[in-house]
Amino acid sequence: MNIWIQRSIELANNKNYLDKLFDVYPMIPNKIRKIDESYWDSIVQAFNNKDDICLIKYLLYLDLFPIKDSYIPFLRRDTANALKNNPETVKRLCNRLYKMGLAKIREKCTEPKETNRQIGPLFKKWCKNSFDKTKLLSVTDFEKTNENAILDATDKEMMDWAFRTVNYKRNKGLDFAGRFNGKYLIGEAKFLSDFGGHQDAQLEDAVLTLTAPNVKATKIAILDGVCWLKTNNKMYKAITEEYCEENIMSALLLKDFIKSL
Repeated sequence: MNIWIQRSIELANNKNYLDKLFDVYPMIPNKIRKIDESYWDSIVQAFNNKDDICLIKYLLYLDLFPIKDSYIPFLRRDTANALKNNPETVKRLCNRLYKMGLAKIREKCTEPKETNRQIGPLFKKWCKNSFDKTKLLSVTDFEKTNENAILDATDKEMMDWAFRTVNYKRNKGLDFAGRFNGKYLIGEAKFLSDFGGHQDAQLEDAVLTLTAPNVKATKIAILDGVCWLKTNNKMYKAITEEYCEENIMSALLLKDFIKSL
């Protein structure tokens, strides 16, 4: 097994892993979403008048609809036609809304964004705060030098650079790219908060970058979360069996890995 996988398992199954990881992924609650008061007045009026179509239409304009229902995305994308063509669906949704009451509707509509939807930019922000700022270079400056440096760029800019420079051909942005002791390094970072569903897909996405063929760079997957727990789950099995020779590691070991290059 790759030593970086071994070290990550040891790290995650001992004291202070989550405490240390908070430096990389600080889960700070977002502020509540705001609703324009004049617009809210229109929602209140539609609610009090039992104007079903107007109530749904006004609520669809908000960032967050107050109830979870699989038909909501359809209504959002074709509001003008879908509301008038599907009176039973509108009535079903409105019955739930009337039972909730205005106070609960407002509470749901103003809920902050879920922290797991904010994770993406946190790794890059941590990189900016953790590495020597003189080594964080734009693509233009990065290409002007052969010295050790980290690309300070968007996922798309990193992808385009990697396509030109190291034959990376996935149509997928990168979270990390750099050059150390003459070696290029590219990778993706994932925080896997739970098992199954979307989180399994996130792991598979990182592996596709890790196993991309003919790339003229060292490829890494920077993974954190439940994937390091010693379980029979397929995440842990995939890392410790199928991909056990790959460069997979916790973000907390990234600096050590770079020093080893």
